[in-house]
Amino acid sequence: MRLKWFAFPVLAVTAGLIGTSASTADAAAPQNGAYVQDQPGWDAPPAEFREVQRQGFHDGIEGARKDFDHHRMPDVKNREEFRHPHVDPAVREDYREGFRRGYEMAMHHMMDHQQ
Repeated sequence: MRLKWFAFPVLAVTAGLIGTSASTADAAAPQNGAYVQDQPGWDAPPAEFREVQRQGFHDGIEGARKDFDHHRMPDVKNREEFRHPHVDPAVREDYREGFRRGYEMAMHHMMDHQQ
C-alpha cells in the first residue's frame, strides 16, 4: 500500500519534467520547420580571394590571435609570416594582401569583443 503512495508522486513529477523539456525544445525550434544555414562568419575570407590570398588571410588571423593573446602591439609588419612568407615569390604580394586583411579583421573583431 505504501508503494502506491510513493509511486504516484514520482510518476507525476517525472511526467511534469518530460512535459517541460518537450515544450522548451519546441520553443527553441524554428517556426517554419527549417533550420537556417549559418552564414560565413567574420573569419571567412572574401569570396573573390584566390587560394594564396585565402591562405594568407587565415595565417593573418592566427598571427593576430597570437599578438592579442601575448598583449603585443597590433602591427602586421611585426609578424615574421608577413615579412618573410613561405610562398612562391611570384605570389608573395597576394599572400601579404590576404594576410593583412585577415590580421586587421581579427584584431578589429577581438578588440570589439574584448571583456
